Amino acid sequence: MVSNTGSPAPEARRRRTRPRHAASGRAPAHRRRQWIPPQHGAWAMLLVPFLAGLLTAGFSWPALPLLVTWIAGYLLSYYALLSVKTRRLSRFRRQVLVYGGTAAAAGAVVLLMRPELLVFAPIFATALLVNGLFATRRDDRALLNGMVSVAAATLILPMVAMVAGESPWTTTEAAAITFLYFAGTVLFVKSCIRERDSARLFGASVGFHAGAAALAAWLNPLYALPFTWYLVRAVVLRRRRYSAKQIGIIEVGSSVLLLVAVAATT
Repeated sequence: MVSNTGSPAPEARRRRTRPRHAASGRAPAHRRRQWIPPQHGAWAMLLVPFLAGLLTAGFSWPALPLLVTWIAGYLLSYYALLSVKTRRLSRFRRQVLVYGGTAAAAGAVVLLMRPELLVFAPIFATALLVNGLFATRRDDRALLNGMVSVAAATLILPMVAMVAGESPWTTTEAAAITFLYFAGTVLFVKSCIRERDSARLFGASVGFHAGAAALAAWLNPLYALPFTWYLVRAVVLRRRRYSAKQIGIIEVGSSVLLLVAVAATT
């Protein structure tokens, strides 16, 4: 619509400018995604095992640079694997350099204080190799890849113990419980969102949670409470459709319940 003066009418001008306003509103979120992965579950898988390690082995000052190394290492691996998956290394070069430099600097500090942590290097290298193979196939959401990531995340518990001057074996029970929880979560989330229509995956999720609940209760009866809830939510919550955000909120509560149980059994 054009006004009498030959210029666009106010309504037309408003309609035409909306996309620019919307684009400017999306810009900060886009910039955040360039540096912060939009993977809320991954952050839980980073922080919950670390906190479980602190609850089990106690706090030590070397745990601070270890935490920086842990987070920067995840960010480095995320963008490095994303560059492999998309075949666009130049697009993520800055992130790889920044997070790689941060992980190297903080890791050097940790290794100067606790060089024995190098024993974990081959295990993490193997996990990254597996992640890289799935990334090259653009199948990074595969179940096996998720389980490998869970196993790697669980290794932070004995590392926290070692930087505190404790035996890594002091965290064995907590590490096993943490692995069972996150492995079950991988199955649960897949059965509720991406593979909701798969009866086979649903059966695997319920079966795993039932076995995990039995094993957790055998390790310590106090673990029966959270793992009974994990089994119930694996069975019941799939009956209704929940968004990824809603599932994420539920898992925040489930993670807190896990940490409370670890604290109670320490």
